[in-house]
Amino acid sequence: MKKFINDPADVVAQALRGLAAAHPELRVDTEEQYIVRADAPRAGKVGLVLSLIRISDGGFVGPGMLDAACPGEVFTSPVPDQILAATKAVDGGAGVVHIVKNYTGDVMNFQLAAELAADEGISVETVLVDDDVAVEDSTWTAGRRGTGATLLVEKITGARAEEGGKLGEIAALGREVNAASGSFAYALTAGTTPAAGRPGFDLPADEIEAGVGIHGEPGRRREKLRPAKDLVHSALDAILDAKSFTGPVIVLVNGLGGTPLIELYLIYGEVAAYLGERGVSIARQLVGNYVTSLDMAGMSLTLCQATDEMIRLWDAPVRTPGLRWGA
Repeated sequence: MKKFINDPADVVAQALRGLAAAHPELRVDTEEQYIVRADAPRAGKVGLVLSLIRISDGGFVGPGMLDAACPGEVFTSPVPDQILAATKAVDGGAGVVHIVKNYTGDVMNFQLAAELAADEGISVETVLVDDDVAVEDSTWTAGRRGTGATLLVEKITGARAEEGGKLGEIAALGREVNAASGSFAYALTAGTTPAAGRPGFDLPADEIEAGVGIHGEPGRRREKLRPAKDLVHSALDAILDAKSFTGPVIVLVNGLGGTPLIELYLIYGEVAAYLGERGVSIARQLVGNYVTSLDMAGMSLTLCQATDEMIRLWDAPVRTPGLRWGA
């Protein structure tokens, strides 16, 4: 394994220190281990807190998106005390929304943190993201996993919170975005965790993993490597079979950490062509490495059946290290 690290045991803490140094608009608590907007808490604003399994998610903290994110160790849920500290740090009196990917550890720890927050008089609503159509129930989850749609939930609810939306409204909006979304991923290689020092699973040179998860967990089957066009069609068929898409969609073509943009744009071209053949129009699109699995070479596709309100909020200004547009 070749990595730019010092000590595998300190990777998360040292990455957080680097994030703080690179982005003074963020406040990083290295003791409690969470990332928060520098202007938090804002009186009267609903706070949004995300479970963080990769430092890149911390890049979505800022105006128009998240108020805080709390990382556990690599591919590990943050603990309830961390989540509670982040929740208290962004509570401006209007309540806090927890955005939780559907993995057993995340669900359990965020539930405990919400109960602790309630004991301290903080109202918490939870939005559970379970958009992955590849696997239902696994070693890591009860139900479907939370993957690429997490980004869409963060952006759309973050915009509404920035406008002054109320707690129940924002939580309902997040659940609506999640219910309207479906995702499917392919891996060409496994990711390598610093602590393990080796790939999470073995893949022969001519095989790929279909339906892989974002913690490096295997998917639902092995396949022979095929042209990108065939893989895109298979992934979109899985999503379109699982969800009903009749109108405009938001499309996320997402790299899993080790996929270059030249390949991701090629994939998007195939996505646009195939959706056109299926009569599904694209309202908005985003291409890049956003919801990653360390250095895993692979891609995930996410479609969200978008309402006019979702599109309006998607277009709203956002100023974070990882996503930035608008005034």
